[in-house]
Amino acid sequence: MKKHADQVGMYEAPPMRLLSPFRYPGGKTWLVPLIFRWLGDMKPRPDEFIEPFAGGAIVGLNVAFRRLTNHVTLAELDEEVAAVWQTIICGDAKRLADRIAAFDLTLDSVAKELCQTPGSLEERAFQTILRNRVNRSGILAAGAGVLRNGENGRGIKSRWYPETLRERILQIARMRDRIAFVKGDGLEVLRQNANRADVAFFIDPPYTAGSKQPGRRLYTHHEVDHEELFRVASTLTGAFLMTYSNDQTVRRLARQHSFGFKEIEMKTSHHAKMTELLIGRDLEWIRR
Repeated sequence: MKKHADQVGMYEAPPMRLLSPFRYPGGKTWLVPLIFRWLGDMKPRPDEFIEPFAGGAIVGLNVAFRRLTNHVTLAELDEEVAAVWQTIICGDAKRLADRIAAFDLTLDSVAKELCQTPGSLEERAFQTILRNRVNRSGILAAGAGVLRNGENGRGIKSRWYPETLRERILQIARMRDRIAFVKGDGLEVLRQNANRADVAFFIDPPYTAGSKQPGRRLYTHHEVDHEELFRVASTLTGAFLMTYSNDQTVRRLARQHSFGFKEIEMKTSHHAKMTELLIGRDLEWIRR
């Protein structure tokens, strides 16, 4: 793939952990080493890391695990995804983990479980993880199909690793002293913390700006006021990084607010090479 002047190659990941219980469309595992480098170069070190569109939260969880800031705040509007984080970070994480480990997963048991109305936050969290693990590509939005063939002929069990999921959930619960969760609008979380110089923000909204708009089929809450998001980002006192689909509309918004942007090469879950845009005030550290 030919590189443009503002394009950089992929980085080799330093040691990191796959901590999230989610298979998440648009997950940012590939970006974690850059986040490590970005935060590591900051002087003074930020006191808090805020991820206002947390989703699977792989970035924020790794920041907490590596103690790159004193505190991490995750925010998510989606009710189902929020139920998972509320249960793990604020509720009975062990009971959720044990329920996952004990569940006998078959097509029939999945259908039976997912047709029930959850009676508690923990039940909603369990159903969300179950749906995320058995749906194609982990998509939670309405209309997503269930895995049939899966990997190596394992069908619906292809992405169901109960003991691994249990351990990830318990690992996150062990970090509760340095993680907080907010159920709410990411834009509002940004506004509330705009004047704080001791915060680093990682902003990864659903990709619904421009022509491609993959977020419309991937996420339940895909509507984001991108013009307003860029405006709010321009008011942030603390450092921030945004990731977006590589689109002319996004480039226009970045230029409009005098933000820098670079194309970052990444691989999809199907190992196809793509580029996304990394946006911020100062991206010269990437070249060093």
